[in-house]
Amino acid sequence: MGKVRVHNFTITLDGFGAGTDQRLEEPFGDGVDHLHDWMDPLFDGTATGLDAEVGLDAESFGATIMGRNMFGPIRGEWPDESWTGWWGANPPYHHDVWVFTHHPRAAVQMEGGTTFHFTDEPIEVVLDRAKAAAGEKDVIVAGGASVVRQYLRAGLIDQLDIAVAPILAGAGEPLFADLGNALKQYEVVQQISSPAVTHVRLVRR
Repeated sequence: MGKVRVHNFTITLDGFGAGTDQRLEEPFGDGVDHLHDWMDPLFDGTATGLDAEVGLDAESFGATIMGRNMFGPIRGEWPDESWTGWWGANPPYHHDVWVFTHHPRAAVQMEGGTTFHFTDEPIEVVLDRAKAAAGEKDVIVAGGASVVRQYLRAGLIDQLDIAVAPILAGAGEPLFADLGNALKQYEVVQQISSPAVTHVRLVRR
């Protein structure tokens, strides 16, 4: 059985995983310009040094869990089923992806083996489904911050790999807010910096 992981989740120095007013034109919201600049070389194959070693690690994952905000900018009832994510016809996942939403809809099969499942089931139920789909591979809780917080509060994440970018947002979607004593279950086992970001690894004790 694989692990439940958060991988390469990037936050600002003051702890925000997204800014304010997320929308179609600004998927990560305002106030977080350059938050993910360090990842661009990963996708175009030009990353070097520590950032290249961290990598995308896509081969390790067999299923993904995400929130609706990560899937797209549409809120409330779906006007239709034309929106199938930010990633085009062939998303980068190539496995089953569960999308939390208060408005479930039929699953969407995409090119390359990605299938989006839309659910309002409890997080534990969704995780069980993702684990079954992943088999021996890991399940990635991809985001956004609200979904990661829910799984942290429940103590269901085994490992978090976080990239801390040297920018300040001041407001937005915080990663570590309202967690109570949940973080006491985790310890920092690695902290190392590249010129672009600081990579921090937390594992469950």
